[in-house]
Amino acid sequence: MKVICNSIELSEACQNVQRAASTKTAIPAIEGILMVAENNILTLTGYDLEMGITTSIPARIEEEGQLVLNAHMFSETLRKLPGSTVSIDSDSRQIASISSGEFESTLIGISAEEYPELPSVSGGYTVTLNQGILKDMVRKTIFSVAIKDSKIVHTGIKFEIEKNHIRLIAVDGVRLAIRNENIEYDGEELSFVVPAKTLSEVVKLMDDDDADIVISVGKRHIVFEIGSYNIISRLLDGEFLNYKAAIPPSTKTVVSVDTKSFLESIDRTSLIITDKIKSPVKCVFADGMIKISSMTSLGSANDKLSADIEGESCTIGFNNKYMIEALRVCDTDEIKIKLNGAIAPILLVPAEGDSFIFLILPVRLKNED
Repeated sequence: MKVICNSIELSEACQNVQRAASTKTAIPAIEGILMVAENNILTLTGYDLEMGITTSIPARIEEEGQLVLNAHMFSETLRKLPGSTVSIDSDSRQIASISSGEFESTLIGISAEEYPELPSVSGGYTVTLNQGILKDMVRKTIFSVAIKDSKIVHTGIKFEIEKNHIRLIAVDGVRLAIRNENIEYDGEELSFVVPAKTLSEVVKLMDDDDADIVISVGKRHIVFEIGSYNIISRLLDGEFLNYKAAIPPSTKTVVSVDTKSFLESIDRTSLIITDKIKSPVKCVFADGMIKISSMTSLGSANDKLSADIEGESCTIGFNNKYMIEALRVCDTDEIKIKLNGAIAPILLVPAEGDSFIFLILPVRLKNED
């Protein structure tokens, strides 16, 4: 194989593709990037047996061929090349000679025959979404995905797609995030769970909020087409939480408050709470005011702000980190906090509409025992 191409284009492509390459494996080939040179196109693939990223760039192909090079070493070499073009020439021993400007290097490769074949999605369903919309939907749910869970399915985000509507759901056992959006779709109803790792990589590759992303869904795998990139991933199996049953059907207290003010108040009241010194934040909702307080061995903090409160007064405790993470992705000027007493879930919703729902389980306060 012998190819000549733009060094910046190749470096950028390899930086993106290598994120799907495995870093710890008994299979050396999947620690590498597969290069396929043919028809003046150089195709690059990274694949860790769960997620794969492929892309193609134009190249002058002087000799067609295939080769696997260590992803990290190859990407780092390309990133520091001095010239505007790079030449890659490999021989029958799988040794690649890399040259750019006055720089020359050799890397020992692996035969492409040892690289596993990526799964394909055929006979599935296709959904087209705006990149900006999907990026926002993932951002508003991925923080609630379980990091470690006995049910692997909860380490992903559930997609529910029906006529002209899409919903993303994430849950980690103590909180729930739901993001709704209207779209143009008139196909079959779909329900599937995508690993959070995959969606994190999808978001990184979405660089044009006005462009579309094409999603192809099969029985076991899903493909995201983003410009010149394809990301293929396995889907997660298992019974996902019945999230609808987790949302209280009625509300005793509804609090309308400025989102930014509430976030900033909780943030500064949480300064004495650390990873090692934990304590819930206490909120008292009554008489048109929210009184926020915390107390740890480091000291105490108190704050208050005005709010519109309908219904019963309520005192409740919660994990400051969970509340702050939810409030940070609320992009409405005002939110509604829905409460049903001290031990019922806390709901955060927009002042108007249902574009998002964030649920946080409360923490029992000591004086409430």
